[in-house]
Amino acid sequence: MTTDLAPLGSYLRNRRTRLDPTAFGYSTERRRTPGLRREEVAQRANISPTWYTWLEQGRGGAPSAAVLNRLAESLMLTELERQHLFMLALGRPPEIRYRAVSGITQRLQRVLDAFATSAAIVKTMTWDVLAWNRVAAVLLTDYGLLEPRERNILRLMFGRSEVRRAQEDWDKVARVVVGAFRADVTRAGMSEEASRLIEELSRTSAEFKALWADTEVTGMSEGTKRLHHPRAGVVQLDFSTFAVDGRPELAMVVFNPAGPRDVRKVQQLLSG
Repeated sequence: MTTDLAPLGSYLRNRRTRLDPTAFGYSTERRRTPGLRREEVAQRANISPTWYTWLEQGRGGAPSAAVLNRLAESLMLTELERQHLFMLALGRPPEIRYRAVSGITQRLQRVLDAFATSAAIVKTMTWDVLAWNRVAAVLLTDYGLLEPRERNILRLMFGRSEVRRAQEDWDKVARVVVGAFRADVTRAGMSEEASRLIEELSRTSAEFKALWADTEVTGMSEGTKRLHHPRAGVVQLDFSTFAVDGRPELAMVVFNPAGPRDVRKVQQLLSG
């Protein structure tokens, strides 16, 4: 893909001139323009001042992803600004960088709570469930009754008999889940947390160990799920996975009742 470097140069120059030199220990004496100097940004990013000057001038070719990450850090870019930098320079977003998270914003929780009959959760790249709505608690799992460490989809799938019984075809579901989990943790760079989880599950579940060794990669962007609920019976759900803007390490999964009968079953569970 051919990338026009002129917008990249303008963006770098704009971000550079917004920075306060004193915040980085630089003197403000004899500065004709606001912000950091080009050579100061280049030094912080460990690149040639000449090449950085060319980048601002729209010359020199597209920088590598490693250089862009160093520039993002040297310019104190937010995650959203870093993504924009990659789109300008390479025409694609950066690879996802895993970071441990402990919660979501109240705004996002209100989005989950707005679903009246659809179960909705937010999960991390290691498939820890960070947030859920009341429908998810009633229909899927009451995550609030679990310790935070146990709110992990893999631990539930391979460690709890009630979750296994709820799947119409557990073998098929487990294979898809492990394949999608593999894709997520690989895209995130296989963090230490993910490695520990894989080692734990391989010790405690021979089935997980065999599926992980199979190296299959799948996706779970959307599909249909038939759930065997102990009180409602079989409930058919259509699920879709959505990215959380500005939070590439998170995903929101929404399970919609597939038909009017399924909607009524969910409503009865909620009313009960």
